Amino acid sequence: MDRIKRVLSRPNAKPYRTKHINDEQPYINENGHLDFGPGDIENPKNWSTARRWYITVISVLLVVNATFASSSPSGCLTGVEKEFSISAEVAALVISVFLLGYCFGPLFWAPLSEFFGRRWIFYISFTLYLSFNFLCAFANSFAALLIGRFITGTMASSPLSNAPGVLADIWGPVERGNAMALFSMMTFAGPALGPVISGFLELKKDWRWNFYVILWLAGITELLMFTIPETLLSKVLVNKARRIRALKIPGYENVKAPVEDSDRTLWQLFKVALIRPWQLLIDPISFAVAVYLSVVYALLYMLFTIYPIIFQEKRGWNSGVGELPLIGTVVGAFIGGVAIFIVSSRDRKKLEAGHVGVAEDRLPVAMAGGIIFPITMFWFAWSGNYNEVHWIVPTLGGVFLSTSILLIFVAYLNYLTDTYLMYAASAVAANTVCRSAAGAAAPLFTSYMFDALGIGGCGSLIGGIAVLLAPIPFLFYKYGGAIRERSKFAPMPTKKPSNGEDVGDEKTGEAAQPSPDRTTQDRTSTSSDSSSSIASMPASPREVTYRQEGYIEEGMGYGRVALPSDTRGHDAGQLASEK
Repeated sequence: MDRIKRVLSRPNAKPYRTKHINDEQPYINENGHLDFGPGDIENPKNWSTARRWYITVISVLLVVNATFASSSPSGCLTGVEKEFSISAEVAALVISVFLLGYCFGPLFWAPLSEFFGRRWIFYISFTLYLSFNFLCAFANSFAALLIGRFITGTMASSPLSNAPGVLADIWGPVERGNAMALFSMMTFAGPALGPVISGFLELKKDWRWNFYVILWLAGITELLMFTIPETLLSKVLVNKARRIRALKIPGYENVKAPVEDSDRTLWQLFKVALIRPWQLLIDPISFAVAVYLSVVYALLYMLFTIYPIIFQEKRGWNSGVGELPLIGTVVGAFIGGVAIFIVSSRDRKKLEAGHVGVAEDRLPVAMAGGIIFPITMFWFAWSGNYNEVHWIVPTLGGVFLSTSILLIFVAYLNYLTDTYLMYAASAVAANTVCRSAAGAAAPLFTSYMFDALGIGGCGSLIGGIAVLLAPIPFLFYKYGGAIRERSKFAPMPTKKPSNGEDVGDEKTGEAAQPSPDRTTQDRTSTSSDSSSSIASMPASPREVTYRQEGYIEEGMGYGRVALPSDTRGHDAGQLASEK
């Protein structure tokens, strides 16, 4: 029965043997709250590597559904135009309204997931996504199709905003980079594969078959989704506290998780989700990154119009074969992902050797991507401008263009995370809204722009903008520390003092602001000193700041956990006093 419960991921199910759990002597932190002790196997970061990769793959599969559905109708818009007697520009709204859902969704899915947990938000949002795709597949009017697309886009934004949170829940700082690389690869692979499949379907069937494929993919994913356990640390502790209270262990009848004793309300989370992203957006680092990624994201969705112009209109290929060069962008995304894996491996060795990490360590990847981006944009546009040039030349340009986009995307998201620390969720939310709005607008003006400027001229315009943006990571690499020091939203990590000096208010979690050269020194983990390679990894600047002040992030808020200075020891579920 325990095995069945684990497979079905019920609230009391665990990805480990129940017999290894010792509820008789739970770990209590200095504030009297239930907490994860060092090496606690109920801590999601201490789950088995196989289990965590399984959760990662399912989370990424949810993202693939969202990104595939975002672009797949672009390969069959001709059929939509004919059936509803509309223009090409109006038909492009099928893509745009879906991406508009990306803008609004994260603003309420993020706080809901922090309040109710990751798992149930996935269950509700993805089930609604599947349901409203039936409306798209069987729409009898263009208005019904647009309504269905907007709602499915809003629901699909849940995996996009919550999957990174799941990865942060279960992975340490270095391995999280590898998981995020996989997440980012699928973010680009999904949109690229969508038009290829829908283009061939339109040749043999009609545009509705594109939505049938979306339904089939979503149906399979729905079944796998129900095997995901809860990963949000605060929610896992709440479930653990409820289980211990039910056992009525003497001395622990009223034990509570930190979040159960907090006065946090759902309305407070919504206020933060709706206000703080816009406050963060005007911060110099957040604003510059939002502009850069908005251009990159707009180009990504412009490609679904550019490729048909180059390979179908100019070369006369059909709607199926004409979309095949988009597979090159998938190859490019995987090349970028491999590069991220290599960088993560290098970073791990540097950290193990005692290197002190700072947020700007993320930027060399963005520097490389920023240089490659304009070069490959000019290559792709001008080689695609002439039919005399072999088709493989612009296709190869698209491969490395996609690589540069992925490098920029991953590096900047990691930089935002390490820069804004406990405000990272708000910073990423603001960035998501901006780039999704840019992506939604792109299909509406791309055809007009290419008609007016031509492929070469339009590509040169985009490449020129990329040249102007390329110095940004170099400037942040040199001056980022000083900029962060002056920002009220980018707290600088502090060294854990050994002489009792004040590092901030432990009750509020407000850290002292040191000079830029005072970087992360404390490598003590509050969750594990075990043999787990993940848990024993040196901490990132972001996590060190939390540990120094005794806080862990809960998305839009943060909750109190045990300090490294706690006078309690914990080993395999045994509680003992340190002498």
